[in-house]
Amino acid sequence: MGRIVYDTATSLDGWIADERHSLDWLFAVDGGEQPEEGLLPADAAVLVEGSSTYEWLLRTEDVLEHPERWRAFHGDRPTFVFTTRDLPVPAGADVRLVRGPVADVLPRIREAAAGRDVWVVGGGDLAAQFLEAGALDEIAVSVAPVTLGSGAPLLPRRVESSRLRLRSATAVGQFARLVYSVEGSGQADGQGDDAEQR
Repeated sequence: MGRIVYDTATSLDGWIADERHSLDWLFAVDGGEQPEEGLLPADAAVLVEGSSTYEWLLRTEDVLEHPERWRAFHGDRPTFVFTTRDLPVPAGADVRLVRGPVADVLPRIREAAAGRDVWVVGGGDLAAQFLEAGALDEIAVSVAPVTLGSGAPLLPRRVESSRLRLRSATAVGQFARLVYSVEGSGQADGQGDDAEQR
């Protein structure tokens, strides 16, 4: 069975998007717009996103008018989007809009991955729900040399140090790349959250 990995970039003070839900700060970092090899999970067969992440991609890249831009990042990989609303889908994209607790959708995600890795692209609250469902195997963070002061948090839950084991810490261009394995199963609380996931 493949791993489920939350892999994202964060500011030095722990925000994955600014207060306007923008990633302009990330693209301003050398290597932020075209990540160097080693900054993205190479073996992920399936991507998972919250509705805020998905809608930001649609809006910023004008993907509905230019569906080829979707394929430049996602390829032909199935992408599960957790949302409570009907959202537009780029032409030709394998986007699967899902709702409900992560634990309920997880069998479909694993089936689509066919034994390969699953990449939780964002946001932090959705990754936290995977953690609470006992389904998150790894957290990989690329720390950018930027502080934002506020915004969308990296992981808006308390996670004790006993749950995380540092596997590697490396410099990749301007980023500090930290990879942690997640130990043990998650708690049951939070699995029923049916709110919009970021």
